[in-house]
Amino acid sequence: MGIDRRTLFKAGGVVAAVSALPAAAPGVATAAPASPAPLTTRNPLVEQRADPFVTRPVDGMYYLTGSVPEYDRVVVRGASTIDGLSTARERTIWRRPASGPMAGYIWAPELHRVGDRWYVYFAAGDGDDPFRIRTYVLESPNADPRASGWLPPKRMVTGWESFTLDATTFEHRGKRYFLWAQSEPGIATNSNLYIAEMASPTELATAPVRIAVPTLSWEIQGFLVNEGAAVLIRNGRVFVTFSASATDARYCMGLLTADENANLLDARSWTKSPNPIFVTSAETGQYGPGHNSFTVQGEDDVLVYHARDYRDITGDPLFDPNRHTRVQKLYWNEDGTPAFGVPVGKGGQVVRLSPYDARHLVVRHAEFRLRVDGNVREVADSWFRFTPGHLGAGTVAVRSVNFPERHVAAGDGVLRIEPYADTDEYGRATSFVRVPGLADRSGVSLRLSDDPGAYVSHDNGRLVVARPGGGRAERARATFAIG
Repeated sequence: MGIDRRTLFKAGGVVAAVSALPAAAPGVATAAPASPAPLTTRNPLVEQRADPFVTRPVDGMYYLTGSVPEYDRVVVRGASTIDGLSTARERTIWRRPASGPMAGYIWAPELHRVGDRWYVYFAAGDGDDPFRIRTYVLESPNADPRASGWLPPKRMVTGWESFTLDATTFEHRGKRYFLWAQSEPGIATNSNLYIAEMASPTELATAPVRIAVPTLSWEIQGFLVNEGAAVLIRNGRVFVTFSASATDARYCMGLLTADENANLLDARSWTKSPNPIFVTSAETGQYGPGHNSFTVQGEDDVLVYHARDYRDITGDPLFDPNRHTRVQKLYWNEDGTPAFGVPVGKGGQVVRLSPYDARHLVVRHAEFRLRVDGNVREVADSWFRFTPGHLGAGTVAVRSVNFPERHVAAGDGVLRIEPYADTDEYGRATSFVRVPGLADRSGVSLRLSDDPGAYVSHDNGRLVVARPGGGRAERARATFAIG
C-alpha cells in the first residue's frame, strides 16, 4: 500500500481520525461508542487576540474579548459554544479617542456581568504618553454586550497615581472584590498585585492590599512583573493565577492560594507557589503562555490563555501581533489543587484514557513507557490525541500531547511512546484499529492493526498487548473510557 505517512503525521489530529469506525472484532457490535461532549482544543482558537477573557455562559452564550494588535479598541464576540467563538462575528464596542486621555495603548479588556449590567475593565494610556497606563471601566445596561449603548468610560481610582493595569473582579461570600496590577511608589518593580473590596462595580470600598511582589527568579526575567490575575474558587480555596516576566518566551504563570474562609484583604492569607505552574513548552511549540482567564464547559473548568507559535521575536515582543487565544481543559489533583499541564500544540481533542477495570486510574507515560496510575500530578503525561493511523484508512494512531513527535507503539508485548520514524515497522507498531469497547460499547478498545486477536490491555498497572477471551474481566481490561 502506498502511504504518505509524513503527511498523515503532520495532520496531527487536525482531521478527526474517528469519524467512522472500522469493522469490529468478531462478536463485537459495530455501533459507534458514546463519547463525552468534546472540549475544543483547536489552537489557536482566535488568532491575534492576546490577554483573552472568556465569560462563563450567560443566558446560553459565551463572550470573548482581548487585546487587539493595534491596541486601539475594545472588541467583543459571542457564541453558544467555546468552539463557536473561533468564527463568531466580532463587534467593536468602544474605540479610543484621537487625542488626550485614553488615546494611547488599550490593553487587556475583561468583560463581567454584575447584576443586570455589563462592565468592561481595561487599561488605557494617554495620547501624549501611551505608557501612562491607568484602569477604566465601561458600563452597559443591555442584555447583549455586543450591542451599542455603552456609557463613556470612567476612571477606576486605586491607591496611587501610577502605572495600573489588568484588573479583574470576583464575588466571594457576598462581597465583591477588585484585583489588579500596579506599580507602587517606593517598590522597585514594574507591577505588583493588589486586592480591595468594592463599593460598586465602579468604585473601591477599601484601601489596596498588596498580595504579591515579583521576587522569584521566574518572575523577574526581563521585567519584574506580577500581572494578569484570574480567580478560580474551588475545593475550599481561592486560587489566583497571574503572569510574570517579559512578554516573550519567558512569560509564564504563577499561583496564589488562600483558604476560602480567610480574610482575603489580609496579605498573610495568601501563599505564592514557589515554582511557575504554566510555562513555555518547546516540545509542543507554544511560547510565553500567560494572561489567562477561566471559563467552564458543563462541569469542566477551562483554561483560556495566549501564547505564540515561535520563540524568536524581531523587535519589542509587545508589538509582535501573534499572541493567539488558546483553550484547554483544566484538571485537578487529588489534593484539590489545579493541574495545568503544558500548553497544548495544534491538533484535535485531547483525551485521557481509563481502563474499565480501574476507572479511577488513567493511562500515562513515564520514561516513555505506558502504565496506569492514579493522582498523576504530571497531568500532561496522561494526555493523548487520536490521529490518522500511519497505515492509512481504517487505522488510528495515539499521539502524545506533551511529546507530539511520539506515538504509542506496541512491540514485544510492551507499549511505549516512540519518536516518529518514516518506516513500515514504525507504521505497523503505531497503527491500531479503534473499535467499540469490548466490555462496554460506550468505551473504546484498540486492536493491533496486524493481529485481529490482540488488543491493548491493562494488567496490574501496566499496559500490555493481550488476547482477551470471552470473559468479562478480560474484556474490561481491554476497554478504556475516554475522558
